[in-house]
Amino acid sequence: MTRNMQSLHEIFDGWDGQQTSLVHAVAPLTPEQLRWRPAANLHSVGELARHISLGRIEWFARMDAPGSADLVAQINDWQQDGDGNRHIVESSIPIAEQAAELVHWLDISWQMIAATLRAWTVDDLAQTYRHTWNGQTYAISRQWTIWRIMTHDVHHGGQLSLMLGMQGIEAFELGDLFGHITLPPLADAA
Repeated sequence: MTRNMQSLHEIFDGWDGQQTSLVHAVAPLTPEQLRWRPAANLHSVGELARHISLGRIEWFARMDAPGSADLVAQINDWQQDGDGNRHIVESSIPIAEQAAELVHWLDISWQMIAATLRAWTVDDLAQTYRHTWNGQTYAISRQWTIWRIMTHDVHHGGQLSLMLGMQGIEAFELGDLFGHITLPPLADAA
C-alpha cells in the first residue's frame, strides 16, 4: 500500500479564500450592523461570525488538531450535553462593539485550521475519534470533521452575506464570488 503524504493544504486550497471573504465582510461593520437581525428569532450578523469561529474551535478540538488546545484554553464557559460532549456557550463570548473582536476570533480559529492543513496529510484523514450523539457512539474521521466545518463555514457565510444584503451592505467577495476568491492558474497561451 502506498502512503499518500500530500498535504491537506494542497487538497483544500481555496478554503482560505472563504476565510478572507468572511473577514473582509465583517471587518468594516458598525456595532449596529453587527447586531442587526431580520427577525427576533434569527441570529445577528455578529452572532453568525462568532458561531463560525467557535464551531471551528469546538470540532477541531474534538480531533485534537494542532493549536486547538490553546484556543480551548481561551474559552471559559462550556456546557455538557446528555451524551457527554462539551460545547462552547457561545453567548459567553460577547458580540463586541467593534468588529475587530469578531475578526480576531475568525483569524485565530483560521490559524488553527491552516496549521492543521499544513501538518496533516491525506493519510491522516482516515484517523478517527469517538463521538457520541443521540446515545450512539460513532467513529468520526478527521475527513468527516474537516468536511463538516468547511461546509459550516460556507453555509453560515452565505447566511451572513444574505443578511448584509438585507441591510444594503455589499459584500462582493462573500456574496457574488461565494467566498471563492482564490484564482486558478492561467492557462498556457496556445
